[in-house]
Amino acid sequence: MESRSDELYHALCEKGYPDEFCKEIAYQQMNTDYTATRMLGYLYRVSNPRPEDVVDEMLAILTDREAIIQKKELEHAQATINKVYRKGL
Repeated sequence: MESRSDELYHALCEKGYPDEFCKEIAYQQMNTDYTATRMLGYLYRVSNPRPEDVVDEMLAILTDREAIIQKKELEHAQATINKVYRKGL
């Protein structure tokens, strides 16, 4: 079964980008199902993005992902603090 990263790699190759570019994005930068799926969505919506546009989209997706991770961490910390306030140490 093909992974999302493999699918992304093949989609990038089909658009004609250099192999190293495709590997870097698919396997080094966007190597989670979430990020690869988001990039695939972008590639399906935009017919012939320039490599610079692909990189800009990659950075935006990675920034969003990092923001989601931070939000989850803050929510967990707040829940822990609330529990301490309710029940004490």
